[in-house]
Amino acid sequence: MHTISKAGKALNGHLDHRNPLVFDTHELGRRPGALLRLTRSVDAPEDLGIDGVIGVPEGSPVELELRLESVMEGVLVTGTARASAEGECVRCLEPLRREVAADFQEMFSYPDADDRGRSKAADPADDAEDDEDRLFLEDGLFDLEPVLRDAVVLALPMQPVCRETCAGLCSECGIRLDENPGHHHDAVDIRWAALQGLAETVQDGEKDNMGGAEAGVDEKQEK
Repeated sequence: MHTISKAGKALNGHLDHRNPLVFDTHELGRRPGALLRLTRSVDAPEDLGIDGVIGVPEGSPVELELRLESVMEGVLVTGTARASAEGECVRCLEPLRREVAADFQEMFSYPDADDRGRSKAADPADDAEDDEDRLFLEDGLFDLEPVLRDAVVLALPMQPVCRETCAGLCSECGIRLDENPGHHHDAVDIRWAALQGLAETVQDGEKDNMGGAEAGVDEKQEK
């Protein structure tokens, strides 16, 4: 029995056509100009989003609209993914939900395609680096997951807020300011607080001295 990893490959290392994020291009027949439109609802793979910030929950529906176009080098895939992302407001820490629409376009090259855009004098090392960045068809199949993941991450807010006017939390006590618009703390400058304490000490000392002086006067009067 084959098990499918999150990259869309079975244990034998080949793409598995049963994975809903793996698509078959055989219908295009390597005829330049051939076009295929697809819609598919798939379960979100794990870690589809920005870790610890916002993301599409694993297993929740992702609606895909794809346009597959056969070109000389391979298959050009253009599409949109729609899903609901969940996260936490960075200001008030309340849970939030956002509808996300991520657009993408990616070329999946034939393994034996001519690199028509390359110069004959190109450095082989440069060619190797280019190949690392390219995505290839495998037996007419391609795995959309890495493209989907990049597109969704780019479409998500890096600092999500429940609403633009969210006032956040009180930095002193953590209370939600939207629910307590008049909430505030009297700010006391520690320098003034020190001077106030010194003044109170001086006043207390003066009172003590005055008390001693009055007692001396009373004693003299009694004599």
